[in-house]
Amino acid sequence: MKAGETRNPDRAHWGKPLEGVGILAVEQMQALPYATQLLAHLGADVVKVEHPLHGESGRDSRPAVTDVDGREVGATYLRNNLSKRSIGIDLKDPDGRELVLRLAGHFDVLGENFKPGTMERLGLGYDTVSAHHPELVYLSVSGFGCGTDSPYRDWPAYAPIPEAMAGIYEMNRTGDEPPAPLVAGALGDIGSALFAVIGVLSALRHRERTGLGQHVDISMFDSMVAMADLVPFFWSMGVQPWRQGGGGQGLIESYRCRDGWFVIEVIREHQFDRLAAVVGHPEWKDDPRLFSRHGWDDHKESVIRPGIETWAASRTKVEASHELCAAGGAAGPSNTAEDLLGDPHVDMRDMLLEVERPDRQDGVDPLLVVGNPVKLSRVSEGPVGRWPALGEHTDEVLGAVLGLDPRKISDLRSRNVVS
Repeated sequence: MKAGETRNPDRAHWGKPLEGVGILAVEQMQALPYATQLLAHLGADVVKVEHPLHGESGRDSRPAVTDVDGREVGATYLRNNLSKRSIGIDLKDPDGRELVLRLAGHFDVLGENFKPGTMERLGLGYDTVSAHHPELVYLSVSGFGCGTDSPYRDWPAYAPIPEAMAGIYEMNRTGDEPPAPLVAGALGDIGSALFAVIGVLSALRHRERTGLGQHVDISMFDSMVAMADLVPFFWSMGVQPWRQGGGGQGLIESYRCRDGWFVIEVIREHQFDRLAAVVGHPEWKDDPRLFSRHGWDDHKESVIRPGIETWAASRTKVEASHELCAAGGAAGPSNTAEDLLGDPHVDMRDMLLEVERPDRQDGVDPLLVVGNPVKLSRVSEGPVGRWPALGEHTDEVLGAVLGLDPRKISDLRSRNVVS
């Protein structure tokens, strides 16, 4: 689906569930921007506060495109700021700080994802803001939380750090090989963003009953410990989480086929019997070497892999997965980006949005940004707006929300308080 289009227009008259909810986002990079973008997909009005001269740090990521204002804007920003408005305010300037404090009273949520203590030093911490606006929901996303004296409180945290600390990389390490910090699709950021959305929606529901806002404090490390729940749980049971399907817990492996790789999960004996039948080795069911899951481990390379890959050599990864799933197994293709672009499920559920590149003519080579995974039966998909240029909506917001006249805004701009 192209950005700006609406799928299921017959549902549009219902409106989106978060229409009327205003979010003032003092945000950067991905963890909070993805959360607020998801809230924007659901109808919230998200106003993004950026530094007036260079914007938030996500604009400096690479690769980049040249935006409509001639500035370069990086990939992290491009994919996390659809349907938002941007205002440029210098938070270190007393006048800028005062603008944000006044604006906060006109929004339902103020979100920030700086290191703990930063907003307090700027005079915009939770205690200060809530004293002026007790009904405001204040969201903080940080590496290690704001509400406790974590020994890591002052550490910066990009996604690989909490992912590693939660045990995700160790779980997949083999022997003495170093753990591979692969940034699992920005799991540390997007996983934390999902918990942030849950926290905001819960706090808004609580405010409906009490009239009071509160501080929603999301730690990326907490979020990754929750995502990697089997690491401590299995250890407490005296076993190690499987590493590449090992540990006597089943087969979770990738296998080569005609056009790439597919992945299977077989963690029960009856599933192994079905696998054996599909791949043309019914004798595996009665092979004493393969009676147990430990036996599968011991012989997965010498017996199981050759059998499966010989069968799969004449099949595509989708065909192999279809046959295994039809027999009651669990399998799926290991997809490339090109596979996703042509996938019928991805297309019919609008999970890739085409956003026209400002530095290409006639819509050639659009950017592909993930869509909204939250599907609602009475709400249409889209329309989705492009990312905002830096300070694109400063005059609009300060004029409409705070009633500042053009001369006042021009004075602030001349002093680089706003852009």
